[in-house]
Order: sequence, then structure tokens, then C-alpha cells
Amino acid sequence: MVLIVDKMENPNSKKADIRKLPKNVVRVNMWGIVASIILSIAIFSAWSIVVNTQTKGREVSLSNVVNSIAKKDYKKIILKDNIVILEQQKTEKTDGKETKYLTRKFALIPPGTDFYSTLSDADVDIKTLSNDFYQPAVNVSITDIIWLILLALGLVLMYNLIKGMNSQGGRLMDFGQSKARMLFGKKTGITFDSVAGIEEVKDELVEIVDFLKSPKKYGDIGARIPKGVLLSGPPGTGKTLLAKAVAGEAGVPFFHTSGSEFEEMLVGAGASRVRDLFLKAKRSSPSIIFIDEIDAVAKKRGTVLHSGAGEQTLNQILVEMDGLEGRENVIVVAATNRPDVLDPAILRPGRFDRMVTLYLPDYHERLAILNVHAKNKKFDKEANLDIVARKTIGYSGADLENLLNEAAIMAVIDGRKEIMQKDLMESYLKVKLGRQKKNKRVEDDLKRVAYHEAGHAVVAKFTQSSSPVELVSMISRGGTGGVTVYVPEDDRSMETKKQLLAAIQNSVGGRVAEEIFLGDISSGASGDIRHATEVAKMMVRQWGMSDKLGFVQYGDAEETKHLGYTYGGGRDYSEKTAEVVDSEVKGIIQKAIENARKILRENKAVVEKLVELLLKQEEVGKEEFNALFE
Repeated sequence: MVLIVDKMENPNSKKADIRKLPKNVVRVNMWGIVASIILSIAIFSAWSIVVNTQTKGREVSLSNVVNSIAKKDYKKIILKDNIVILEQQKTEKTDGKETKYLTRKFALIPPGTDFYSTLSDADVDIKTLSNDFYQPAVNVSITDIIWLILLALGLVLMYNLIKGMNSQGGRLMDFGQSKARMLFGKKTGITFDSVAGIEEVKDELVEIVDFLKSPKKYGDIGARIPKGVLLSGPPGTGKTLLAKAVAGEAGVPFFHTSGSEFEEMLVGAGASRVRDLFLKAKRSSPSIIFIDEIDAVAKKRGTVLHSGAGEQTLNQILVEMDGLEGRENVIVVAATNRPDVLDPAILRPGRFDRMVTLYLPDYHERLAILNVHAKNKKFDKEANLDIVARKTIGYSGADLENLLNEAAIMAVIDGRKEIMQKDLMESYLKVKLGRQKKNKRVEDDLKRVAYHEAGHAVVAKFTQSSSPVELVSMISRGGTGGVTVYVPEDDRSMETKKQLLAAIQNSVGGRVAEEIFLGDISSGASGDIRHATEVAKMMVRQWGMSDKLGFVQYGDAEETKHLGYTYGGGRDYSEKTAEVVDSEVKGIIQKAIENARKILRENKAVVEKLVELLLKQEEVGKEEFNALFE
């Protein structure tokens, strides 16, 4: 019986008297009690029938049954509800005489598993399953029929009760079930051959695959395989793809979920889903659990990084990974872009024993990734992926895949059946900067954009340690009026002070050109101002590149390391130091402006020539740009 108290009134008052509740409320709850009693008795009886008659034999994991089916080691397959039974014929020799007998083993099929596709892959004819392979495992009697009728009645009553709950916005009966999708390893369709550009990372995961295939040889020598593998790296570097490849190589069940799927408004839902997920994985062992974006539930406890409601879910993950109830041949693979915010307890040995870091690919790795994604595409004879690989410094694997896809779309829109080099170059700019805008602009705006971009390019040409200019364009892309593209001569893992100062000097070149050649400035330099300020602040506060402040870090490390992420903490230095920081940042930018002004005044003729070219053809490539200085 449910007592309804409206607007937090005193339960002892007359308004809260149960006799004054609407009749239909009492009736619904009485039906719920009756339905619960009938359903409990019926389920207990039906389960007793199934267990006592259907599953006589030895219970094994689902992977064991699948392997026996693949090896044709069976006489009969029986499917009943969520149970698969395998009858095997064994031969035993005693005193020179052979005795043949039948054995049974059975396994539970996790909900949502497409077991028929597994039978198909093992060349079991599904059409003949009901005739040759399927035989009733239960002898139905009159008593059984009565219990089944009661079971049906209880289900109908319970359905009506749940439907009433759902109509009021609650799905209360399935909140504790894991939402993980289960795939058999070979069903992922991805192997290590599908993953290019991260050969060193793949080498670290080969032993995981070998253990899942042959766990006995590791156990015989006393070796323990890592219980968890944490994949960290920038977005798009292939963390999810790599986890699927491990499952595909090992050929074991693969449970795919994400950190956000454990969260729920109801208290305890996350922990319940964790328990359910690990239970399913144990039943299907050897298996892999993949948790994408684990930082959603595994942030540091006791800080503003983690809410109190989520700590229960994290605690349950820690307990399950400790294996207090025994966890054999189940490996947890997780992925995150923010390993620095994870709770230290989850990274200790025995949980995530191994951290594998993925980096943005270099030239050779980018070329390998492009070749993998180009296998199903048609290219013109002049199309050159090597040029694309050299230009796409800083692109992730996902960016490169998107680049080729955009190029293919452009070819189709133009009515061609092959991808040309111009499609690849346009796609390269589209992924990096955005789509071209066709809107018409007034003549004054076009002239201002031309001088602005010419200022960037000419300053970069005469600035030591600057990246070479690849393209100068006054075509509007994304949120920009024009663009100057710089491409480093080689892949860099770090930047020097001279290179950072050159980047700031290039950024201020556009505003200085407007001032010198047009006598006025505009709002078009907002992006340049933001970029120059951010780099200067990092130099002063984070990288110790200020002569006055020296080899000291100032400010919240989280704030300076990951721009855009701020987790409290505030400023950890005095007002006097803050004044020095502001002065140093302003000094760096002011010096860059003075240098840019000197360069542009000394090269006015080149700037005018470049502006003339831009107004005539909108874009100037690397070769044409360098020819102006010869």
C-alpha cells in the first residue's frame, strides 16, 4: 500500500488519511500485491521445471559452447529460451572394450545476444534447427500447464502495473540493467590490419590477444595478465577502433559501453549496472569489457571534479576490478581523453595495470592511415596521397578518414567517378578551416581582407623560425574572412621559444598591415588577438619563458594545461605577481607588433604585389608566393 502525501503536509493530519485517498490508487496497489504473489509462485515453479528437466548436465561458459560448435564437437544442439544445451557423444575404453555414452553441457545466453548468427557462422543450418537439432527439453504435464497459465496471468497483471508507472514518467523495472552492447569478437569486423599508424601501440596489445586465445600457457607458468588496459590520447586517434580490433583478433565476446551509460537519476542505478555488466562478462568469459569515456564516472573522489552521486558507481567499478568474487579471463579496456582527472585508485596495479598512450600520427603513420581508408575509393592517376600526408600535420586518424570521405563527396557532386588531386586539396582545407562561403562582400571589405592576409604572409616570410607559408587566401571559410595557411617543414613534438615568438609575430601581422596600408584597424583580428594572448600567457605562466618570473609555474595547472577546462582552485599567486604576469604578456605581444611593423614597412612593394594577386585570383599558392621574393 502506498501512502501519498501532497506538498510535504504533516502525515499525522487528516489530509493524509489513507481512507481519503482515491479508490483507484488503492486498487492499483492491491492488484500489484496480488500480481507479485502470483508471479513469484509461478516463476519459482516454472524455473524449477526448467532447471530440473532441461539443464541436466554441466554448466560451462558460453565461449566454451561456441568453441565446441565451431569444432563440430556435438551430436545435438537444443535451444530453449536463453539456454543452449549441447549433447556430446563420448567414448570410453575399459578393459579393451569401448563404451559410448552421451554427456550434456549447457550455458546461459546473455540477453540481446544474436546466437543464431553464431550458429550460422559455424555452418549450422538454421532452417533445419527446429527439425534436426531442436527437441523439447521439457515433458509438459497438466500441472505444468496450470502453472504456465498462472505465470501468464501474473505477467499480464504486472504489465498493467508497470504500464501505469511508465505513464507517470518512470521506467523503474529496468534501471539496473546494463546497456552494454555485446558482440562476438569476430562480429566486430575489425582486426589489427584495419588499424594503421599505431604499430607500437598494437605491439603492446598483442600479448593481451594471445592470453585471451591461450590462457592456459600463461597460467601454467604463473603469469597474470593485466586486468585492465587504459587507452589515453587525443580524440580521433583510434582508441575505440583499437579495442574492437583486440576483440576481433581474439575472437571473444566484446561488451561495449560508455561511462555516461552508468549514470541515472535513480540512486544506485550506476552501481547496479556495473554489477550486471561484469556478471554478463563472467558468464561469457573469456571476454572483453570496453568502457569508452571512462572519465565520466571515474573522476577524482572528494573534489569538485566528481559529484557525490557518481562515487557509488566508481566504488563498484573498483570492487569488480579487484575481483573479490573471482574474475577469470575478463579484461577491461577503457578509453579517455583526460587521464589526468581519473581517480588514483583506478590506476593502481590490479585494476588498470597498463596505460597505453596514443599520439597524433607522424608523416609515415598518416600515409599508412590514408592508404587503409583509400582501399574502397577510386582515385585519378594524378591523385597523390603522399602530398596529403605531408600537409596534414596535426591531423588525427579520424580527421584523415573524414578528409578522404569529403573528397569523395566532392567528386560525386561534380559528376565524376574518380577523386582528383584538387578534391583532396579542397577537402584538406575544408576539414582544417571549414567550407567555402559564397556570399558576396563589398569592395572595401575585400581590399581589407587582402591586406590583412598579405600582412600575415609577408611577416612570416621574414620571421626567423616561422613555419613556411603554404597558402594565402581571401576566400571566407568557417568563421574567418580569409586565411593564411602555415605548414611546418617537419613533425614537431615540442616547440622552442623562438618558434612560439614567431607564431605570435605572424598573428599580429594582419592587424599591423591594416594600420600601415589602410590607416585604420578593424574587428577582423579578434581570432589573431586571442591566439597571440593564449600563447604569450602559456609562455609566461606555464613554460617558464619569462626573464622576470623565471623557472616557476604560475596559475592553476589544469586551467593552463587544458584551455577551456577550469576546475576551481583559483589563482595561486599574489596581486603583485599578477601585475608582473600581465606586464610580461603585454611586453611579448608589443615587441612582436614592433617587429612586424618594421618588416612590413621595409617590404611595402611585395605587400602591394601580393594584394594585387589576391584581388585578381583570390588565392595564392606556395610557389607563386615565393616567386614574389625572387
